[in-house]
Amino acid sequence: MTLPLPPQKSQHGLKRVWNAFFYSLEGLRQGWHEPAFRQEALLSIVMLPAAFWVGQTWVEVALLIGTVLMVMVVELLNTGIETAMDRFGPEWNAFTKRAKDMGSAAVMISLLFCAGVWGTALYRWSAL
Repeated sequence: MTLPLPPQKSQHGLKRVWNAFFYSLEGLRQGWHEPAFRQEALLSIVMLPAAFWVGQTWVEVALLIGTVLMVMVVELLNTGIETAMDRFGPEWNAFTKRAKDMGSAAVMISLLFCAGVWGTALYRWSAL
């Protein structure tokens, strides 16, 4: 038995790209409902412009901006993992816990990396 394809899978070319753009916007809207993503997004409003002030070269600016965006991307992926795991049911399951814990660890590593890059850049900036 073959299941029918979802409507978006039958689209091609620019129409598919156009629709994918709106699916992505919906993903951002859904992410906004997550407190952690909302906090990171609000903090990025300060950090992204600050990267141009703190960074001494275009490479430093790109790295500062990249680490902030990476945290937000990893947070969205973690939320996606948690949502997918919750689809199977609210009861405790070792595999669900493992998946959620690894997603959380990925967020923590991205936050530590971001803090390390920004801390180093701020230290160098303050030494000038």
